[in-house]
Amino acid sequence: MAAGAEYGLKKIVWQRIKDTIIADCRKSEVWKILILDHFTTRLLSSCCKMSDLMSEGITIVEDLYKNREPVPEMKAIYFMAPTAKCVDAFISDFKPKPKYKAAYVFFTDYCPDDLFDKMKKNCAKYIKVCKEINISFLPLEAQVFTCDNPEAFKNIYSPNSKDRDQTLEMMADQIVTLCATLDEYPGVRYKKPPQDSKFHYGMKLAELVDHKLERHYELDDNSKKKGKTQAQLLIVDRALDPVSPILHELTYQAMAYDLIPIKDNTYEYKVKDGSKKEALLNEEDQLWIKLRHMHIAEVTEQIPKLVKEISVSRGEKKQPDEKISIGHLSQLMKKMPGFRKQMSQKTVHLCLAEDLMNHYQKNVEKLCKAEQDLAIGADAEGQKVKDPMRTLLPVLLHPYDTTDKIRAVLLYIFSLNGTTTENLNKLIQHVKIEDERGYIQNWEHLGVPILNKPSMLSFRKPSRRDRSDKETYNVSRWTPVIKDVMEDAVENKLDAKDWPYQSECPSAWNGSRAVSARQKHKGSSPDDLRSGSRLIIFVLGGVSYSEMRCAYEVTHANKSCEVIIGSTHILTPRGLLEDIYNLGKQPMESFTIEEEKL
Repeated sequence: MAAGAEYGLKKIVWQRIKDTIIADCRKSEVWKILILDHFTTRLLSSCCKMSDLMSEGITIVEDLYKNREPVPEMKAIYFMAPTAKCVDAFISDFKPKPKYKAAYVFFTDYCPDDLFDKMKKNCAKYIKVCKEINISFLPLEAQVFTCDNPEAFKNIYSPNSKDRDQTLEMMADQIVTLCATLDEYPGVRYKKPPQDSKFHYGMKLAELVDHKLERHYELDDNSKKKGKTQAQLLIVDRALDPVSPILHELTYQAMAYDLIPIKDNTYEYKVKDGSKKEALLNEEDQLWIKLRHMHIAEVTEQIPKLVKEISVSRGEKKQPDEKISIGHLSQLMKKMPGFRKQMSQKTVHLCLAEDLMNHYQKNVEKLCKAEQDLAIGADAEGQKVKDPMRTLLPVLLHPYDTTDKIRAVLLYIFSLNGTTTENLNKLIQHVKIEDERGYIQNWEHLGVPILNKPSMLSFRKPSRRDRSDKETYNVSRWTPVIKDVMEDAVENKLDAKDWPYQSECPSAWNGSRAVSARQKHKGSSPDDLRSGSRLIIFVLGGVSYSEMRCAYEVTHANKSCEVIIGSTHILTPRGLLEDIYNLGKQPMESFTIEEEKL
C-alpha cells in the first residue's frame, strides 16, 4: 500500500496521457509547447512533474487564456475541456494569424459537434490531430478521485437550483471517463432513498451513468461492444452518513485538514529562527503516505523514531531519553547535505504533529468524548447513552468556538433522527446563531431529518457492523458508514432491496480473485494480483478524509479487490458547514461567510 502514487490512479492517468497525447506527438522531432486550460493544468499537476514532460519533448507549458508570444516554428499541443470558452481561445491562436506551426488538439471528453465544426471551419489546415481522450476527473491520490467541482453541492442540493440536471449530466460524464481510464464496464448500483423521499439524486445519477457507459462502450474504438467487467460502481448520497464529515477525526490527514488552515495541500509552518516555510502534503512525500491514515497517537510515537533512525545511521550519539527537537534536526541537516530532503520531510511532520497535538490538548480531546458518545449512542464502556442532552450540555456550557458547538448540536440531532421545533429553537439560541440557523436547518435539503416530521418516519439509519471486538482509542470509536458498505460490497452482502442494481454486475462478482475476468490495465502495477475486481464508490455531495481512509483500509484487508472512492470534491467540516449554510441563500446572494461566523 505504501507504493502510493507510484501504482495508483495517478500512474494510470499519466500512462494514458503518454499513450495518447505524447505518443501522437512523439513522431515529430520538433520540440513542442503544451497549452492547458485551468482543469487540465490541475490534472497534469496531479499526476506528473515538469521533468516528466521535458523528457517527452515538451519544453514549455502555457495557459490557454493568457496572451502568449507567437512561436511560429514550434508545434503546439492543446489539452483542454471541450467547452465553447476553450474552443474560442484555441481559434483566436490561429486567426487572423497563426501563433504556431501546427496544433495537436486533445479534449478531456466528448466534443459536441457544433464546437468541432466551428474549429474545423476556422482552423482545419493547422490541426494535425484532434482526439478525445476520456479523462475529465482528477486523480487526487492513489485510490481517490474528484470531479473538481465544489459548486456541484449547491447545484444539486439547493432548493433554488436551476442547474441540477446539467450538473448531474456533467458528473455522469466524468464518472464514465474514470471507468474508461480504468478499462472498466461496471455494474451500477445506488442507495435506494426512503419511499416517500423527494431526494432521488443518487438514483438519477446512477441512471445517467449506466446509460452513458452503455453508449460509451457501444462506440468503443475497437468497434466491439464491451462486456461487463468484474467491477461494481456504487452511487452513495451524502445523507447516508452525515456524522463522519462532522466529527473530529483523529487520524493524521483528516485531523490536519480539519484543524490547520491548509490551502491547496500546502502546510505553512515556523522553523527555529521564526521564519515561515511551506510544505506540500502529497504523495511525493513517502513519509506522508506512511503516516496519513495513522491515529495521531501513533504518529507522535513514529516521527521521533524515524528521526532517531537517521541520527543513529549517521553516527549521531543521542541519549536514550533525549527529546527530538526541530533545532536538533536543523543541526543534522547542516552536517548531512545528502539527507537534506529526507530530513526536511521529517521536520515538516514533526512540526505538523506538534501543531495538531497542541490543538488536541487545548480543546479537541474533551470534545471528542462527547462527540463519540453522541455518534455511537454509547460510551467507551459500551453503556447506552440514555439522555443525549446530558452529553451535549457540557459542550454548550464550555467556551468552545461556535463551529464546535454547531458540530456537537448536529451530532445530537442526528442521534435522535430529528428533534422538536421547540428544542431546536432552544439549541439555536444557546449557540447564539439565531440569524444563522441555516447551519443546522439546511441539512434537510440533503434529506437528513432535523425536525421530527411525519414525512420523515420512513427515514432509518443504516444497520451497522458489529466492531465491538476491534481495539480502538476511546476518542476514535466511530467507523464511517461507508466502510460497512465497502465491506458488504466486497463480500457480496449488500441487500439488493436497499442497493438496487441499475444494471447487473456479473453474477459471479464477489470481490475474489478466483472469479475475475477483468483484463489487467496496461499501466497497472506488478502488485496488481489483487486486481481481481474493483469497487468504485462515488459519494454525491462530497467525501470526507475519514471515508477516503476507509478505501485504503478495505483494499489492504481484501487484497483481491481494490476500492476506489471519489466525489465532486473533498470535504472538511468547516467547508461542509459553509456549503450547508449557503443552500438557503437566493441565487443572487454572495456565497461567502464572514470568518467570525465559522
